[in-house]
Amino acid sequence: MQFTGTKDYVATGDLTVAVNAAITLERPLLVKGEPGTGKTELARQVAGALGLPILEWHIKSTTRAQQGLYEYDAVSRLRDSQLGDERVNDVRNYIRQGKLWQAFQADGRVVLLIDEIDKADIEFPNDLLQELDRMEFHVYETGETVAARQRPIVIITSNNEKELPDAFLRRCFFHYIRFPEADTLRRIVEVHHPGIKDALLTEALTRFYEIRETPGLKKKPSTSEVLDWLKLLLAEDLSPEDLRKDGANALPKLHGALLKNEQDVHLFERLAFMARRER
Repeated sequence: MQFTGTKDYVATGDLTVAVNAAITLERPLLVKGEPGTGKTELARQVAGALGLPILEWHIKSTTRAQQGLYEYDAVSRLRDSQLGDERVNDVRNYIRQGKLWQAFQADGRVVLLIDEIDKADIEFPNDLLQELDRMEFHVYETGETVAARQRPIVIITSNNEKELPDAFLRRCFFHYIRFPEADTLRRIVEVHHPGIKDALLTEALTRFYEIRETPGLKKKPSTSEVLDWLKLLLAEDLSPEDLRKDGANALPKLHGALLKNEQDVHLFERLAFMARRER
């Protein structure tokens, strides 16, 4: 079972090595990187390439680790008992399976995505240590132990918003998705926008990397944002000449796809003003 990338996802050599190493070691793959570099999509593409179903658990700031195992709805059981409902005699009627339970009890092997784990409380990763390590957990309400029929391929993503505990990191195979170099980014663009004219793509990527490398930029545009930008350039039928930088045009065309806060827009407006003064 080897992942080599797909026609819809350009995977670098070090990324495919990381995915296959995690599969071989049967350890979760922890993927970090800038937002918009394809971490979540990686899990979907791995599942597609290996012909496996995927379960996605998207983490929020309010998510608790227990929700990934199961939730016991005591309120509904109390209400039903007051109404004389016979369902109350079986506690299993009030237990809702979480994503880990579903992955453990699946008929075949699955890919389990735990997306943006760093959004949750700092104790969240620690609360999943034993379950991800042993691939089993105990259901206290029923007294049963839920063990994985087949060990799922676990892919965990993080935007690096907070540090993860050392004990959790020890149990993972780690990979950081670096922002793609120009050649790799060109391949990614050609997957999403096949047939784009080379002159337009060259000029657009030149402008894009100039923007990313501008000193003082608060939020650097990501891979997903350059793909959106190029989609707009194609829709507006802009030419390479329309994108070329001059003193009065420090802001790129359709810059709202690339610059996502007022500080960065003002930065380029100041650069344009300074350039005009120097002329």
